[in-house]
Amino acid sequence: MGCAAVGPGREDGAVAGEGVPLMASSVVLMLVGAGRFLQRRVDDELAALGLTLRHLSALGHLSHRPDLSYSDLARRARITTQSMHATVRSLEERGAVRRVLVGHGHAARLEITDEGRRLLRAVGEVAARLDRELLADLDDDQRDLLAGALRELVVPSASGRMRSGPA
Repeated sequence: MGCAAVGPGREDGAVAGEGVPLMASSVVLMLVGAGRFLQRRVDDELAALGLTLRHLSALGHLSHRPDLSYSDLARRARITTQSMHATVRSLEERGAVRRVLVGHGHAARLEITDEGRRLLRAVGEVAARLDRELLADLDDDQRDLLAGALRELVVPSASGRMRSGPA
């Protein structure tokens, strides 16, 4: 017994593509499945470096915007400010980030250290290797097409909504 899928553009809910698994007929579900698989791979690779995605997020944001506050970092990571404090504290203990006091009454500035930059380079190397593994069966044109399409999906539109979201 095969899985049935609702065909693209079918508003009546009619079953289309009898025998085609829903997962294989829905781009959204394929992306979710691929994302889960890839997140496990990335999590394992980051763990080998002693990092988590949360650590990587904080390091990445701070490497581009050292003026960000704990609250700014937390909003970008979609976690609480308290959780971001714990994340940054872990990075400080690791020597990847340091707090610089800029004066009485001013918030401390967070800076990436040489160790933090080394970790970001190591993650970049891991990401490049995972990209090569994932895309090994695609030719250059297919890789470029996939990368361009994914950028269109993940880069927010000027309105802040998904490009395909409701008007």
